[in-house]
Amino acid sequence: MEATPASTPPADDDTRTLTVIMHTAFFVLLGASLTRFLLRHPGEPHTPWVLALSLSLAVLYVLGPTLGAHLTARRLAWLTAVVAAWAVLVTLAPSFAWCAVPLFYTGLRTLPPRAAIILVTALTALAVAAQLQLAGWADPNVLLAPPAVAAIATAVFVVMQRQARRQRALIDDLIRTRRELAATERREGTLAERERLAREIHDTLAQGLSSQRMLLQAADRLWDSDRDTARSHVRTAAAIAERDLAEARRFVHVLAPADLAGGGGLLTALRAVAERASTDGLDVRVHAEGTPAQPLPALVESALLRIAQGALANVREHAGAATATLTLTCLDDQIVLDVADDGRGFDAAASARRPAGSVRGHGLPAIRARLRQLGGTLTIESAPGEGTVLSAAIPLEPPA
Repeated sequence: MEATPASTPPADDDTRTLTVIMHTAFFVLLGASLTRFLLRHPGEPHTPWVLALSLSLAVLYVLGPTLGAHLTARRLAWLTAVVAAWAVLVTLAPSFAWCAVPLFYTGLRTLPPRAAIILVTALTALAVAAQLQLAGWADPNVLLAPPAVAAIATAVFVVMQRQARRQRALIDDLIRTRRELAATERREGTLAERERLAREIHDTLAQGLSSQRMLLQAADRLWDSDRDTARSHVRTAAAIAERDLAEARRFVHVLAPADLAGGGGLLTALRAVAERASTDGLDVRVHAEGTPAQPLPALVESALLRIAQGALANVREHAGAATATLTLTCLDDQIVLDVADDGRGFDAAASARRPAGSVRGHGLPAIRARLRQLGGTLTIESAPGEGTVLSAAIPLEPPA
């Protein structure tokens, strides 16, 4: 089989099949033309020449694939020799004109488009002249049919080549686009993971460090006047540091809340958070209403626990509250966590109108981001001097 020229990519399966068919057709037509000549002209003087040229043409055609796929001088010389041998055969025996059809294909695949069209035109003209010699008169069918067939064959081949090039370009574009999309998704995934880790660190380690700083500052102020209270603050700060250390180790392993690792469930974890958040000036309580119809997803439990930690950190640092209550309500289609305090409150409507970048800290933005990832909602009810109620609702899939 012939190899494709350098100007086109390697042939696909359909092209290889077409090439096999064309080569087979060439040898069939060559054999049929030789047989017809021998039956019609058994004693002609130039019969030995026809036999020798037929064998030479067959050998030359077989040697084509060994010359490589590129349009080199050797391959151009080979094509010239093939066409010349066929032209002499057609001159000696016009019945060999039918071999021109496979030669069209060979020329179109080997030469540049303009040179190939010139070759096809020359082959067609020689084939028409040979057929007119056989007919003995200016037969319109012989005069017009071969050019029409050659024109159709050439047009179909050129169109197919152009479509193949466009398809290859489209495939290349699709592959490049898919690679760019995959790279974009990786970048977005990396950014999302960074944001998630930032929220995790804020709700755990950063809050713990803030509490330790406040306790140590209080201990420093009271060290000379009330050492017992100062030592109590130091011990509390040490306990918080120990808990944060466990949380940091948990980050390294599974990035899940340490309070959920014990297997006691969300309510037990909330009670542990409330116990740690309770101090001499703040009493944190936990209530539960209803039970979920099926175990909560790990992402939901983790999000609610982090929301509780972040909300209690805000209460401790900003609200000046004496009491806070965590209420976990399990409904058929959602689970709701309410965090209520009796602190100083604030103007929730005015706060909601502020640009996102003007809000100090990461507490509420982090809570909203967690809920947004799970399709949940955040509601805040507050007024100056009337405390605050933060309500986080996460939808649940109905039981199967």
